[in-house]
Amino acid sequence: MDPLPKEGEPAPAAAGAGEPSRGTASSSGVVVQVREKKGPLRAAIPYMPFPVAVICLFLNTFVPGLGTFVSAFTVLCGARTDLPDRHMCCVFWLNIAAALIQILTAIVMVGWIMSIFWGMDMVILAISQAERRCRAADGDLH
Repeated sequence: MDPLPKEGEPAPAAAGAGEPSRGTASSSGVVVQVREKKGPLRAAIPYMPFPVAVICLFLNTFVPGLGTFVSAFTVLCGARTDLPDRHMCCVFWLNIAAALIQILTAIVMVGWIMSIFWGMDMVILAISQAERRCRAADGDLH
């Protein structure tokens, strides 16, 4: 076992440092797909129209949890979520729970940060939904 280098000394070179790493280039044609695994609270964020998502982000930025609370009601109005197998009332209550967590933990800044990220996720989901609709409309034209 080599001793650790002292301060100011260069670290020893790793074995094979000049060689290209294996696995960076693949000639087999394998397609790799990465999918984010979301928890139930995160998956309950509704896909809203872009203006509504921006309003929720604005509300979450200045009053933690308020935008998440408003987004819960969009679920009752038919907004889609990543939890299609759950009843809309269950998803509504998951969003209410997320809003309460944000409000209650805002005192120690955790809820405020969570609230802002939640609002950003709402906007990202709204943009992805709009892009999907555009691609579907383009597919119908061709």
